[in-house]
Amino acid sequence: MTAKPLQDGLSSTSTHSRPASVYRAPSALRVRLAMLARAVALALLALIILLPLLWILSAAFKHYVDIYQLRVTFKPTLGNFVEIMREPFRVQDKLVNSLIVSLSTVAITLPIATAAAYSFSRFRLFAHKSLMVAVLATQFLPPVVIVLPFFLMFRNLGLYDTRTALIVVQTAMVMPFAIWMIKGFIDQIPIDIEESARIDGATRLQVLYQMIMPIAFPGIVTAGIFCFILSWNDFIIAAILTSEDAVTLPVSMSMFNREEGDLWQLLSATGILIMVPMFLFASYMQRYLIRGTTAGAVR
Repeated sequence: MTAKPLQDGLSSTSTHSRPASVYRAPSALRVRLAMLARAVALALLALIILLPLLWILSAAFKHYVDIYQLRVTFKPTLGNFVEIMREPFRVQDKLVNSLIVSLSTVAITLPIATAAAYSFSRFRLFAHKSLMVAVLATQFLPPVVIVLPFFLMFRNLGLYDTRTALIVVQTAMVMPFAIWMIKGFIDQIPIDIEESARIDGATRLQVLYQMIMPIAFPGIVTAGIFCFILSWNDFIIAAILTSEDAVTLPVSMSMFNREEGDLWQLLSATGILIMVPMFLFASYMQRYLIRGTTAGAVR
């Protein structure tokens, strides 16, 4: 008589011990649908990103009459690039101005920003946090608010419409960004390395230039790349501080209009000249950019 309850108990125990839900592997059809949906989403995203670039690329080689016609095929021409090199545009002069201003801005910014970042990282200065916040707060102001006092100052000093004025203002604009970015990389370097070098008799400058800078080099190069891009693409500052001699490439694009309207084919050709140096520069510095953006992820 006791066997039946025991059997019932075993059966009930085995029933309750079964898992509530059983994992089922996704079917092949579901996996293929997920991969197809992902491919479609990536294709749409690529189309959204590349379509404006493809339009600019095609418009740069079109005649004026082909710009407003919805045709995929057209007879390409290099006349647009020849025309923007002639009077009254002379885009090559604006290209030289942009290169000089951007490269000079980076060359001045990086040494100063590296020294300032090292000081903020390794020393506890007077009002240390307040100084760091003050450096960061300058990035919150619109460029047009900062450039107006510079405009009045440079006009009184006779530096209006000069490359020197642009370099000074561009350096002031990108310096806080460079300081904060380089400081983040220097913070990742163990201080024990510096202490060992100081015990061996190295000075602060030797430690900075012979030890810290080589280790933080990817971060410094990354900061330089972003500073170059910010300076190269600037429009507001250059538009206010220049009028003829020191006009840069982005500002020169505002000159392509006549009685018949905007000259989109010339605008597109100039846009190609603006983008190509950036693509080449970014491609060449890609290894430093990847190392810089991923540095410090694993400590």
